[in-house]
Amino acid sequence: MNNIDLMNYWIESSDRDYESMKKNFETKQYTWALFIGHLTIEKLLKALYAKVNKNNPYPPKIHNLVILANRCNIELDDKKTTILITCNSFNISARYEDYKDEFYKRCTEKFTSEQIKNIEEVRTWLKEMLI
Repeated sequence: MNNIDLMNYWIESSDRDYESMKKNFETKQYTWALFIGHLTIEKLLKALYAKVNKNNPYPPKIHNLVILANRCNIELDDKKTTILITCNSFNISARYEDYKDEFYKRCTEKFTSEQIKNIEEVRTWLKEMLI
């Protein structure tokens, strides 16, 4: 695949995950909504990586959003850095048993709603860079 094909692949996958995140929130599956929210952002960063790395568009097989953003040469302000660091915790907390119970307790409707707003803000920002 060339970089445009890869970019489109990651965008389409991210869009599907975004819809899944919203459905999980609607059905009160808050931990999964946030886990999938992390994937939504991760895939957009991988799309951006493909866009800016034409000669080697395959993104690294990592999940750390801050590192992915840095590898895309994105300058992050403090707010976006904080959002990405927080989103990183959704990937870890929903995946590993020793974190799941604590994460489940933290994921109230209010907390999840606030985090989804942050995810949507970053999603919009990244999508603008992909145009």
